[in-house]
Amino acid sequence: MKRFTWRLQRVLDIKTKQEQIKRMELLDITEKLSKVRALLFLQQATLKETIADVAAGNTQNKLLEQELLLKCAPVNNRLIKKLKDKVHQLQIKQKEKIAEVLKIRRFNEGLKKLRARKKQEFIESEEKLEQKQLDEGACIRFARKVIAK
Repeated sequence: MKRFTWRLQRVLDIKTKQEQIKRMELLDITEKLSKVRALLFLQQATLKETIADVAAGNTQNKLLEQELLLKCAPVNNRLIKKLKDKVHQLQIKQKEKIAEVLKIRRFNEGLKKLRARKKQEFIESEEKLEQKQLDEGACIRFARKVIAK
């Protein structure tokens, strides 16, 4: 019985590799996103803690601490805004990569279904051919027996 070969196997292999590459890119973006989110959370928590410390501080240094906090507030706000923008950009990239991975996955699933269908057709045709050969062999044996008698 000859071996099943599918003409589109190379395309399936290439698409599978593309899917793996896109998944790795998605993983990289997700890791970056989680790091930026953690940094943003840390920055916000630090700012809240500083504000709480200044509010609860003693009266002598309270005005100096408030003045320092107000001078640093624009810098902190810019940093937080940059981190939020970066989170937003990474979320957009993540959604795009997810869409690309899903598109390639659907294409691969379609190719795999097509391959399974073609393999089933190949097996059925080989079984028919084998059955035809067995029938011919049986007819020849029967004919030889009839002639021999």
